[in-house]
Amino acid sequence: MSFAGFRRRVYVPNSRSDTVDVIDPHTYKAVGHFRVGALPQHVTPSYDLMTLWVGNDLGNSLTPIDPRTGKPGRPVPVADPYNLYFTPDGRYAIVVAEARRRLDFRRAHTMHLHHALTVPCPGVDHMDFTANGRRLLASCEFGGSAVVVDVARERVVRTVRLQSGGMPQDVKLSPDGRVFYVADMTAGGVWLVDAHRFRRIGFIPTGRGAHGLYASRDSRHLYVSNRGEGSVSVISFHTRRVVRRWRLPGGGSPDMGGVSANGRVLWLSGRYDAEVYAISTRSGRLVARIPVGQGPHGLCVYPQPGRYSLGHTGVFR
Repeated sequence: MSFAGFRRRVYVPNSRSDTVDVIDPHTYKAVGHFRVGALPQHVTPSYDLMTLWVGNDLGNSLTPIDPRTGKPGRPVPVADPYNLYFTPDGRYAIVVAEARRRLDFRRAHTMHLHHALTVPCPGVDHMDFTANGRRLLASCEFGGSAVVVDVARERVVRTVRLQSGGMPQDVKLSPDGRVFYVADMTAGGVWLVDAHRFRRIGFIPTGRGAHGLYASRDSRHLYVSNRGEGSVSVISFHTRRVVRRWRLPGGGSPDMGGVSANGRVLWLSGRYDAEVYAISTRSGRLVARIPVGQGPHGLCVYPQPGRYSLGHTGVFR
């Protein structure tokens, strides 16, 4: 895949402002701003990497962005797109219709509905796929659990109990394909779920409001944004322990984001502070604090290395 002509940008959906801010990662300054539908939640690269989709949750639409120009196109009607993923074969988009308790399998290019899968849990919101692509694990924020879906058959095959009263959030598969990491805001850390047997096998405390999960470019570490305490915990994939914790000076609310293509900067939205954080992955130092619209959420750093996108703010294989 050639990214020739793609502008290196950070796209920030502002949920409370119904806008997207566009940041130049070289100057750490906003260079674009446009309106989208109501309650934009995440900016998601398409499976073929050629389009970015803004999920307008209450607007019931997806706004396409051309990564060559950074400009939006005509919105596509889609019900309740809280989040967006793609099946590993690229055939279907999976729209996470959180309020409707559904995973909607849609044709990846037209977004026409193929199959609406009802899930037996409230607040389904984030997911990742097994290494072979046959199963996915989706977190249920208001159910203290996660569900396992057979991707080809498009059906729920198991529920994984995490913790009563828990609020599981982001989900990431480990680089070796053996373990799913599931952030839990209430538990203040990350659950470990066996990626073959789909059983809870451990827990790593990280900090209050554990929310977003991002692998380092060398696949040695997992960055965990602790939204409730303004910090980022760094977990070693090898030892499954926290090896560092970086605190934002003056506090903040680090939420969703991604790692720069060269791996040197972790970009996170400040959900409750109308700002974006650029954090050095070498030192944990806050490089820049950039003002944006109200309620910034699932920002996307683009372009990124990868053959195809599985969705969210950039899960690449």
